[in-house]
Amino acid sequence: MNAARRAAELAALADGECVDVLVIGGGITGAGIALDAATRGCSVALVEKHDLAFGTSRWSSKLVHGGLRYLATGNVGIARRSAVERGTLMTRNAPHLVKAMPQLVPLLPSMSAASRALVRVGFTAGDGLRKLAGTPASTLPRSRRVDARRAVELAPTVRRDGLDGALLAYDGQLIDDARLVTAVARTAAQHGARVLTRVEASSATGTSVTLTDQLTGDSFDVTARAVINASGVWAGQVDPSLKLRPSRGTHLVFDAATFGNPVAALTVPIPGEINRFVFAMPEQLGRVYLGLTDEDAPGPIPDVPQPTPDETSFLLDTVNTALDVALRPSDVIGAYAGLRPLIDTGAGRTADVSREHAVVESPSGVISVIGGKLTEYRYMAEDVLDQAIALRGLTASRCRTRNLPLVGAPSNPVATLRHPPEMPGSLVSRFGAEAPNVIAAASCDRPTEPVAEGIDVIRAEFEYAVSHEGALTVDDIVDRRTRIGLVESDRRRVLAIAEEFAIPVS
Repeated sequence: MNAARRAAELAALADGECVDVLVIGGGITGAGIALDAATRGCSVALVEKHDLAFGTSRWSSKLVHGGLRYLATGNVGIARRSAVERGTLMTRNAPHLVKAMPQLVPLLPSMSAASRALVRVGFTAGDGLRKLAGTPASTLPRSRRVDARRAVELAPTVRRDGLDGALLAYDGQLIDDARLVTAVARTAAQHGARVLTRVEASSATGTSVTLTDQLTGDSFDVTARAVINASGVWAGQVDPSLKLRPSRGTHLVFDAATFGNPVAALTVPIPGEINRFVFAMPEQLGRVYLGLTDEDAPGPIPDVPQPTPDETSFLLDTVNTALDVALRPSDVIGAYAGLRPLIDTGAGRTADVSREHAVVESPSGVISVIGGKLTEYRYMAEDVLDQAIALRGLTASRCRTRNLPLVGAPSNPVATLRHPPEMPGSLVSRFGAEAPNVIAAASCDRPTEPVAEGIDVIRAEFEYAVSHEGALTVDDIVDRRTRIGLVESDRRRVLAIAEEFAIPVS
């Protein structure tokens, strides 16, 4: 995917070509729908007003949850589906992007016997979900108890006074949520889908949409047999009949050294809660992300939500209950917030609102998918496509995505080369079996040189973002294809390099 392909495909639509499925929204749900439709043999166009993963899909905890939290609230269906979808991602769709993440719950004096028992039961239930989903222990190890020495090895800054070991379990962790969206979108394009960023949709009906190229200002109408609204928290702007209740989730970003360069996610129970935790998770680029909040976010939907001071204090106060040295606001080097597109069910806390999704047909004929969670994106896409096919009488084969490797997975056709031992591990972790192609395709000077000292992203990755991953602007490169932009000081250091590769746009 690149600017030349975008221009050609946009021109084809402007010339009056009708498509089977037009998807509005370039987050994980929209990309998943485009992939499902394309692999069923439908002609597909996906349009996104900004860039891939511009909204909620880049602001998650980077976790592929197994559904344990939902089991604790009695929602067995979503818990089981989450475990199944996690296993599908880890073993078939994207084993290069999703790895097992150890989660460490320290057994400190402040944790009651009842809380300890509840966590143990929960982790045992999680093991049961893993088995039920058919995910092998070699992919996702069993939970267990570890002694205090091992707990400190995994999370060096954990409070040691009174530490009685820890409970250790495993969940799925994405190298990056935005990279998953990009991989899904590119795989859809690999199967013929037109993936068009910087294209705004308006005046949507069940069979037509007005598209506006944000780069040129040109507008034209497109006809489609099915129009699917997958615009997340903005879904109500496409279909005003929809009622959503956005919930804000905030994360803080730290230098991993602040946490002693942990290898496990320090998992701290939130006082007074049954099944909610704060996580300090080791991430790429030598960082730790601390999250997560769950706050009502009424009012207009901002393009880029902002954390609040109260959320920052809550996260620091909670994690400090389990640390040897207290973290301060000055230790925070970045922060981000995302809005969950929850279905409005009335009163109550957003933390208690169901994460189920719904497929709704509006009076205008637009088919919308609302609610849901990142882990279940593939299942959600299958569900909405099944309904769209039935409602619109589309000619399509059965869903194929359950066993479909994404770009970068070893069995995807793009993975034509095996990475040699000298291939940088950071490159492989982000691109999987496609990593050698990133360097082989580079035409820039010094392709393997880091974009800045201390940042393990190479110049070839910036070029590849533009030549193969649909990036157009500096922001696309720095904030979404890579996540350097989460730390403003790092962002400033790489802007000049990114400008070498970005497409000039007005």
